[in-house]
Amino acid sequence: MDELIKQIKNPVLSLQNLSVSYNKAKTAVTNVSVGIKRNKVTAIMGPSGCGKSTLLRAINRMHDLYPNIDVSGEIFLNGKNISEMSDILLRRKIGMVFQRPNPFPTMSIYDNVIAGYKLNGIRLKKSEKDEIVEKALNDVVLWNEVKDSLTKKGTFLSGGQQQRLCIARAIAFLPDVILLDEPTSALDPIATKKVEELLIELKEKYTIILVTHNMSQAASISDYSMFMYLGELIEYGKTKTMFINPVDKRTEEYLTGKFS
Repeated sequence: MDELIKQIKNPVLSLQNLSVSYNKAKTAVTNVSVGIKRNKVTAIMGPSGCGKSTLLRAINRMHDLYPNIDVSGEIFLNGKNISEMSDILLRRKIGMVFQRPNPFPTMSIYDNVIAGYKLNGIRLKKSEKDEIVEKALNDVVLWNEVKDSLTKKGTFLSGGQQQRLCIARAIAFLPDVILLDEPTSALDPIATKKVEELLIELKEKYTIILVTHNMSQAASISDYSMFMYLGELIEYGKTKTMFINPVDKRTEEYLTGKFS
């Protein structure tokens, strides 16, 4: 694993000895070091409670919102330490999409897409906003479905459409990285398939890090995979290699359903 990390030249993200503790008695993530390859989908897998989502939230410093959570180690985005960035700048560069679709309920579809600009006090001309909205909705393959309903609330949409709207909201700022925490777990199989196909297309423009419990999803859409257990990064490598020939016995047991 160390050799693969070294082989990833100029990673978009580099985590170095990252640890996250909720209290002195509970360390949720322990000394994770990993380089994330640009314009690829990286899946984070592992059993419940292994630290997947905790690791994901550390990447855009969401833990800063909770003073009782202790984070140590360093994270670099394009070579710059994220601790030296403002929260606003960091979350423009690293977008986040959550498990359940969460469009802002009082906002229209149009306003949901450009919500980040409004919340950050960035003034835009109407033509600029129109261009951002159309481009973001086109990028998530939603424009043709909603172009005649842009003034309707985001909650008017189906669950799958809402999740694509949330992805559009995340990419409207043209981030370097998109973090997704089990983005299809609340969706039906048809909507799940659409989101999976979308993520494969989006990696042409963005680096995607995906937490998933769905091993078939990880196998089909991710380029690299991380397997975590009890807060530790057990194995990291190319997805095809890991699924065919895992190095660690715990990885093999998890992937084959023998994990106890």
